[in-house]
Formats: sequence, structure tokens, C-alpha cells
Amino acid sequence: MTDTAVSESGHRLKPLTPAMLRELSARSDVRGAAQSLGHYGVIVLVGTLIWKVSSTWGVLWALPLMAVQGYVVAFLFMAVHETAHKTAFRSRSLNLVVGYLSGFLIGLPYEYYCLFHWDHHRYTQDPDKDPELIVGVKPISDTQLALAYSGLLQVAGRLRLMLGHAATGRVTVPWIPENKRAVIVREARIYVAVYVLLLALSLWFSSALLLWVWLVPLVIGQLFLRPYLYAEHTGCERTRSAFQNTRTTYTAAVVKWFAWNMPYHVEHHAYPSIPFHALPKLNEIVDGEIVYRGRGYIHTTRETWAWFRRNLRSR
Repeated sequence: MTDTAVSESGHRLKPLTPAMLRELSARSDVRGAAQSLGHYGVIVLVGTLIWKVSSTWGVLWALPLMAVQGYVVAFLFMAVHETAHKTAFRSRSLNLVVGYLSGFLIGLPYEYYCLFHWDHHRYTQDPDKDPELIVGVKPISDTQLALAYSGLLQVAGRLRLMLGHAATGRVTVPWIPENKRAVIVREARIYVAVYVLLLALSLWFSSALLLWVWLVPLVIGQLFLRPYLYAEHTGCERTRSAFQNTRTTYTAAVVKWFAWNMPYHVEHHAYPSIPFHALPKLNEIVDGEIVYRGRGYIHTTRETWAWFRRNLRSR
């Protein structure tokens, strides 16, 4: 391993040689397709079980399956994230197809998120410029903190923003450049139009299919997704080093699979050109440089919750 940059504290900032970086950055349509089809396959399978159980025994019997479906559907956020980097596939077209579909299913306009996330990487942990911190919930009580961890406020906020873009035709958030604002408005209007069409079809056919296999699970799934997302940066340093401003959480293989290996989050922020399937190998190389290390999501959620509560008391 070659040191290409070292901080004043002796912290190794770029422990990859150019050759290693090129090797790890190789993208694969096959790996992307396997991950995407596997993820969507689970959604279809569990959705089918929900519909059969709810039709046969009633909706209450299907609630455990809805919780499972919620986890899987909510974590389509990871497909949106990876395709926003254009690293899920080698093919740009496949990145766009999976990105748009996944964004639609979780109510997160894809083009909007790409620009939002670009600024997040440019200004990670900068309270004045990082969009995640700007739009992030800032709880001032335990009740508001609990609501923040439910994810409902965040989902309501992004839906309200999308509806505002569609209805007013105006985009004012600073991370969307002027030359992209018409694209964001058009995208929002397309999303809203298709949502309205699906609602109309559901009412026409008197069908609750989409409600039980998609919408209710998506809401439930925020209870899993939001603590996961808070684990990425909460309580980390406000510095430019990805090895100090981001947390990698060491967790079970099944969690890493549904999260598209994004628990290796320090690795992703340090080398965002490296695709999801190469992050475990990258972790083997840079593991010793990681400052913030989560020991599973239950333990890490306790840490992030405590960090928020300390900040509540300090206000």
C-alpha cells in the first residue's frame, strides 16, 4: 500500500495507488443487474405474499410481511444513490432506468437527488452548504427527535418539495443550478402525474393492492431507513477528510446486501468512483484508517440518538 498523502496528524488520506484505484473502479453491468434484479425480485415475492395473505386471512395477518416489504422497498434508496453516482452499471442507460424507477417507488425524484447528492459529497458535514444538514430535521425536544427517527418528517418534506416544484414551476433550493431548474420542474410534474394516474386506477378498480404492497410498507420502512442514514455522518467530525467526517458501520451480510454495501460509507465517500460491489475489497485496504466505526446498527443508533440528545441539552 502506497501513501500518496498524509495529514499533519499522520493520518493517511489516499492509501490507494492509481493502479489500485483503476482496478477497483471497474463497473459491471452483470453485477449491477444481479443486485437490482435480486432486490426487485424480493419486493415482488414479498408483495405477492402480502396480497395473498391479506386476501385470504385479512390485512392484520399481513402486517409482519408489510414490515419486511417496508425494509426492502425503503432501501431502494440505495439503488437511487448508487445509480446517481453512475456506478451501479457500466451502461449509463441502465443506471438511468434503475435510478428513475427506484426514485419513483420511494417518492424521490431522481434528477433532483443527483444534484442534491452531488453537493452533499462536495460539502460533507459543512452546516452551511451540505444539503443533508440544511434540510435535515433539527429536533428541539425528545418528541421531535423520535419523529425525526421515524423518517416521516423527511418523507413529508421531500414530497412537499416535489409538489411545490410541480405546482409552482419554481425551484429555489441552492443546490439546484439555474440551468437545471426546468428539468427538476418537469421531472416533478411527471412523477406527480403518474402518482395521480395510479391513484385514479386504484379507485376505478376498487383495488387496495398498491396501498398494502407499496405505500403502507414504504411508510413502515422509514423506521429502518432513517436510523441507518443517521449512522452515516451523525456525530462525526466537521472536516474535509472522509476518514473523519463519515462512519463505516460493521454489520450483517444481509444488511450490507440490501444497502448495496453502503455501510462501508467512509470508503464510499473517500472514493466515490468505486462501485458498490468493490467496497468490501476497498475496506480491506483502508480499514485501519477509519476513525468512526459503528458496531452494528442497534449500537450505532444508540450512539447517534445520544449525540442528538446531548445537542438538545446544549441549546
